Amino acid sequence: MKTFTAIIERDSDTNLYVGYVPGFPGAHSQAETLDELQENLREVIEMLLEDEDV
Repeated sequence: MKTFTAIIERDSDTNLYVGYVPGFPGAHSQAETLDELQENLREVIEMLLEDEDV
């Protein structure tokens, strides 16, 4: 299992949490809650890692 560190900010205009993984192109997402953002980022990272294996 790999561990990634995400940078998370709150967008004051939309009130959404925005997160990205530095140094990992395409690994970014947004959500209304931190739990939702964590799950979204996990799914994005899994998809990007699967694409690398192809």
